[in-house]
Amino acid sequence: MTLGGIERPYDRPKRLLDVIGASLALVMLSPVIAAVGILVAVKLGRPVLFQQERPGKDGEIFKLRKFRSMIKADESRGLVSDEARLTPFGRALRATSLDELPTLVNVLTGDMSIVGPRPLLVRYLSRYSPAQARRHGVRPGITGLAQASGRNALGWEDKFALDVEYVEHRSLWLDLRILSMTVRSVVRRQGISADGHSTAPEFLGSAGSQE
Repeated sequence: MTLGGIERPYDRPKRLLDVIGASLALVMLSPVIAAVGILVAVKLGRPVLFQQERPGKDGEIFKLRKFRSMIKADESRGLVSDEARLTPFGRALRATSLDELPTLVNVLTGDMSIVGPRPLLVRYLSRYSPAQARRHGVRPGITGLAQASGRNALGWEDKFALDVEYVEHRSLWLDLRILSMTVRSVVRRQGISADGHSTAPEFLGSAGSQE
């Protein structure tokens, strides 16, 4: 038994598909990954990778890896907020989802899946309602139903409702539909940020959440 309920028949083949898909993607996209890594080093400096602890399946903590999209914080230059630190190059990385390529390694190690609820910040764990916490019943994904349905343009309540919907109805066909929706969203560059924010506002909890 997990937060997502009883293990589904699809869960085991899904893991195999994740490994095969991530392995093939890393091989085929290796020239792109190398090129993006060089560009990040030149335009944003080192380290090339952004690494941060995130909660995974059942709330277990793992280290997420992405390409950096922001310059380092520098109070003397007024570079403190995410908005100030996000350069045009960083915005382009996020808009095209190229910053997500190193996350394929997280899929191989079993911390993540190609499709699933997005891994959010560790400090959010205590802010979820019991229903919202069910999003951690499966491995988090590089993309998910909420990500493909509007990304950061959606409010938190809508995102979490879609996350839980995915957990309850996960299947191969749903994963394929989400991947198709994600491609369209990236091509159209939809929902990259919420109004007035470089990505999305912080989740501060909602009615019924437990501290």
